Amino acid sequence: MRQPNRRRRHRKQAEGDQRERWMITYADLITLLLIFFVVMYAMSRLDTEKYKLVTQSLQATFQSGDSILEMGSGITGTADTENHKNPPPKPAAEEEGSEDKDTAAEPLTERELAFRAQEEELANFMGLIQQYVKDNQLEEDIFISDEPQGIAITLSDRFLFDVGKAELKPGAAPVLGKLASLFGDLNTTVSIEGHTDNVPIGRYSSYKDNWELSGARAMSVLRFFLDNSKLDPEGFQYAGYADTRPAADNATAKGKQKNRRVEITVLRQLKE
Repeated sequence: MRQPNRRRRHRKQAEGDQRERWMITYADLITLLLIFFVVMYAMSRLDTEKYKLVTQSLQATFQSGDSILEMGSGITGTADTENHKNPPPKPAAEEEGSEDKDTAAEPLTERELAFRAQEEELANFMGLIQQYVKDNQLEEDIFISDEPQGIAITLSDRFLFDVGKAELKPGAAPVLGKLASLFGDLNTTVSIEGHTDNVPIGRYSSYKDNWELSGARAMSVLRFFLDNSKLDPEGFQYAGYADTRPAADNATAKGKQKNRRVEITVLRQLKE
């Protein structure tokens, strides 16, 4: 009777051992996971002091101007510094090739040289006119600007013409004479444009409208240049634009005064 009891006891003990084996595997898995996270945590921690040292070292290396490809000290500091300080001489053929490249630039054409010379002339012309305006205190009546099309000289009608008329005032002669004395030395075309405000022409005026008035004023300035200074007519062009190209708002008296003007532009244009 005792032997069957022993067998039952042994069988129960074996079954209990088999049921508890999964805990060993589970414990191993938990241990591995713990080790994995510890390693990951250790790798994620940044040693700031070492990082600063590495950063400073890299910055010093790249800012020194040396290059490994040029026999510089580089990052490792193992390059040949002697060859870097005293590089071997270049072959004669290579030196000749570099000289040929320097002299291979195409020469400027005659037209390009002419345009360069004209730019110098225009700059000199503008400086002379600006000095003349300043010396004679004409800043309120003469405005000078460097525009893409050329040097623009804007003359107010206050010292050029009486209201509604196109005959030049005597006081305009000195200014126009100064301009004429400078035009003869320029290899370009001078454009003369007349402009008015938007006030209609009076009933008893000699001109039908502002178109005729603006054109007549431009012609009066042109006639002065041709008759008094004997300049070449081929170097001039003129036009009247009435009130179609205002420089200011015609709603105010000041704006209207600014719009009544003659614009003389020394063009960036070579004579053919």
